Amino acid sequence: MSPQQRNRKNGVVGENHDPEAPFDEHDFHEKTKIENDNCHLQPTRWWFLSSVFPMIAGTLGPIASAFSICALVTPWRQQLAPGGDPDTAPFVPDPAWLTAVNAVQLAIALISNFFLLFNMARRIRFGIAQPITIVGWFISAIALICLLCTGAGPLMEGLDFPQDELIWSQSFYYGIWAAILYFIVATLMSITFWGAYSGHYPKDFVLTLSQRTLMLQTISLLVYLHVGAVVFSSIEGWRFLDGVYWADVTLFTVGFGDFTPSTTLARALMIPYAIVGIISLGLVIGSVRSLTLEGGKRRLLARMEEKKRRKTVRKITQKGKDEILEPILEEPGLPRTSTDRSINSEYERRKAEFALMRKIQAMTSTRRKWMALATSVMVWLVFWLVGAVVFMQAEKRYQGWTYFEAFYFCFIAWTTIGYGDFTPVSNAGKSFFVFWSLMALPTITVLISHAGDTVVRIIKDSTIRLGNVTILPGEESYMASLKHLISRMTLGKVFHAHYETTDPFILESKRHHLQRLASIMEELEEEELSDQERAYERDQEESRGRPENVRRPSQASSFTSKVRRSLSHIRNANHKIPTGADFHFLLISEIRAVAKHMKEHKTHQYDFDEWAWYLKLIGEDEHNPYTHTKARVKPKTHNTSGEQSESANEELVKWSWVGHRSPLMGSQGESEWILEKLADRLQECLSAESRRQRGKRRESRVHV
Repeated sequence: MSPQQRNRKNGVVGENHDPEAPFDEHDFHEKTKIENDNCHLQPTRWWFLSSVFPMIAGTLGPIASAFSICALVTPWRQQLAPGGDPDTAPFVPDPAWLTAVNAVQLAIALISNFFLLFNMARRIRFGIAQPITIVGWFISAIALICLLCTGAGPLMEGLDFPQDELIWSQSFYYGIWAAILYFIVATLMSITFWGAYSGHYPKDFVLTLSQRTLMLQTISLLVYLHVGAVVFSSIEGWRFLDGVYWADVTLFTVGFGDFTPSTTLARALMIPYAIVGIISLGLVIGSVRSLTLEGGKRRLLARMEEKKRRKTVRKITQKGKDEILEPILEEPGLPRTSTDRSINSEYERRKAEFALMRKIQAMTSTRRKWMALATSVMVWLVFWLVGAVVFMQAEKRYQGWTYFEAFYFCFIAWTTIGYGDFTPVSNAGKSFFVFWSLMALPTITVLISHAGDTVVRIIKDSTIRLGNVTILPGEESYMASLKHLISRMTLGKVFHAHYETTDPFILESKRHHLQRLASIMEELEEEELSDQERAYERDQEESRGRPENVRRPSQASSFTSKVRRSLSHIRNANHKIPTGADFHFLLISEIRAVAKHMKEHKTHQYDFDEWAWYLKLIGEDEHNPYTHTKARVKPKTHNTSGEQSESANEELVKWSWVGHRSPLMGSQGESEWILEKLADRLQECLSAESRRQRGKRRESRVHV
């Protein structure tokens, strides 16, 4: 065994001491780390605490402060004579100390919000900003609760009118909603702070651009809503909080009609105000939807895949059918002891292992989608049913609503139908509608997004399949479409092979296309000049007195000239990989192809042959069983001393498609993972070539 070969076997990256020897990138290839990130090995609760909780707090915190402003603008008590209208009932002045404490808690809450935002913008350190934010919000929540209890008790004494004529104003109820939100966000941030100082995640926020955008859009929408309330209430002579209610109903396009602009100025201003406000609301809805479909989905899916993978490996092992997980170390052609006679090589075994992992992914993805839909439906039902209870209690004294009427009103409101036959007139009903609509908006958006991934998609696919077997035949055969439709209707009980598979004719066409590409590759390989022949021709050119770097077009690399036209389409792990500049161009071509896959709207998935091709480019051979290992239920823990440490290092280079080091596991997408590895491989090859050239120049100077 040569020193270079021995170094390669031992994983050592040495130098090519012969500057004239043909350069082979494989001599310089360090063992590539195959595994994806380890987010699938971490419990999702820490991700919720470090990312989701701060995002919720950053979104609800400004809403709570907006409600605090509403709780301060008017007194908390009104005198309502029998048969009177709450909109015209006179206010009963609050004690000065109540207003002062209310103003102080609002100032503290605003300071807490600013510290949180500055911390998320990395302007203030986590250890300084979070205690101030948490303590400030708790102080605001406790202060409001104490003031509300005082308003509901001692402030009802010493009145100069009958106590049954006393009602609480909208500001009082906005104080209730603000106290609830302050307590929620303070609790969430307390849990996040505890998790960070317990060492479960860094003491910093890892919020994406979409999450930050949602928070800023929410703040902008709230400011816009309150500014509109100030302007239109001044023009129309409404009370400010009635203006807030009108602005909310207008921007949410509900349009009950209980408050409408009556002056020419208000009507003229309403048009641009509504246009800008509805667009702003649409941006918030879009941000919520993008976070629902993208934010954390891959991380949660990766964790669910890891659990399903462990369960599958454990079940296969317990049943004694784990031969598919054992690498085939026997020489080709020797009889195997495996019960699966169709698997005669390591490549075929890895292909079956890959198919098993794809099945695990498909089952997990389907389960995640339906679980997400079920969760969003449950939350939506809670908002609907509980909201109906609150509206019924709020309007019972003034309009005598039954539960069904409140239930009907909630449906008309959140669907934005807005007939106007039922509208809230009480102070509690109006204030709760603003609170309820702001909370229901993300709930309904998430529900629609999850329904689009499940129910709507099934209806869409079924409609297309039904059209294929009736009046609008597609590219697939009639029988294939019919069998697929029947299999879907029977949940795979009938024609199970057609439940998820593509039409056989399309598969046959794809197979023929791959065979044609393989034949092209073989022809190109036959025409390729070997490295020895190129070196011999260069010597011949030098002997004739021509420069070394000048080559006639007829002697140029046939591989380079022909493969460059179709290199990104030919992927066969059984073919020989070129060396030198041809290999560099091959990597560049594949990087461009994968980069195009990353731009696709739908996440690109690669089949096994494509994966085998890309793995071979980065130095992994799916035919070689010595870099593969049997999948385990849980990853092993190793000591860092002696032989156990060496065993651990050796184990790190071995992996399985259904193991925890599989590149299909983790939060990184397939295209992103492959692109990163190909770029690393290209950088490694170019660095090695640069070292070789420098060594060659140094040796030339020594000889001179």
